[in-house]
Amino acid sequence: MNIARHSQTLWKLALGIPLALVALMILGPIVIMIIVSFWSKTGLTMVPDLTLKSYVTFLGGVRFDVFLRSLWVATTATAVMLLLAYPLAYIITRKVRASLTGTVLFLFSVPFLVNFVIRTFSWSDILSRSGVVNSLLMQAGVIDAPMDWLLFSTFAVYLGLVTAYMPFMIFPIWLSLSGGEKRHEEASWMLGEGRFRTFLRVTLPLSLPGVFAAAIFGFVGAFGEFAVSTILGGTGYQLLGNSIMSSLDVVNYPLAAAMSTFSILVMLLLLAAWFYFFDLRLFLGKIMGRG
Repeated sequence: MNIARHSQTLWKLALGIPLALVALMILGPIVIMIIVSFWSKTGLTMVPDLTLKSYVTFLGGVRFDVFLRSLWVATTATAVMLLLAYPLAYIITRKVRASLTGTVLFLFSVPFLVNFVIRTFSWSDILSRSGVVNSLLMQAGVIDAPMDWLLFSTFAVYLGLVTAYMPFMIFPIWLSLSGGEKRHEEASWMLGEGRFRTFLRVTLPLSLPGVFAAAIFGFVGAFGEFAVSTILGGTGYQLLGNSIMSSLDVVNYPLAAAMSTFSILVMLLLLAAWFYFFDLRLFLGKIMGRG
């Protein structure tokens, strides 16, 4: 009995110590950031304090307008990404043979083998005045002069965000669709419903946990983005990530920490909504064949 208890204790320690280290490395910087957000900036330094100056500066200044713009861009970009990711995930689930599903999903992950910044700079070259798009359109006689709005524009930023994060969203939607019960759809068909109404009333509601998870992945990435807005939007295009970086450049760490803390609160609200509206254990159980 003592040997069994001793083995169980060692097993708990073997699991607990790594988990505690990971939690410390993840939560530690967040806690430090929250503490620093209440400090005061004096010259090129900061002093420990308990003040809301940084939050007042953020919420009452132009940076909050940047936050609202980032919220709008992230929301609309996420909607566009969902409109692209859901049909792709549906086709993979329903039309692709099971033996080829892994290969197709791997192809969607191939772009991530290339550095994110390099992929973004590639788009700037493709969309430039002398890039591939303008060159092909001019050779085809569609346009007489290069289109300047392709690069350093809102269009370029949305294109960069969609191509950067949309592939992430395919996987949770595919998991949700593939983990669903096929017999529900078949029962709907037997009761006289067509494919379109079956999709609206059965397939789509059952896949909503995956859709919401995909929306969180896309929104979080787009909301905190700064490389895409800088490279494809130009120096004058500001999102929240750029505003945080500019605060760090002028050594205003409390303000940068306050903006980052506010952003984390937005993300936590999204996660709380997911856990409130959807049963995550049931979702994972269906995926693993235990639903």
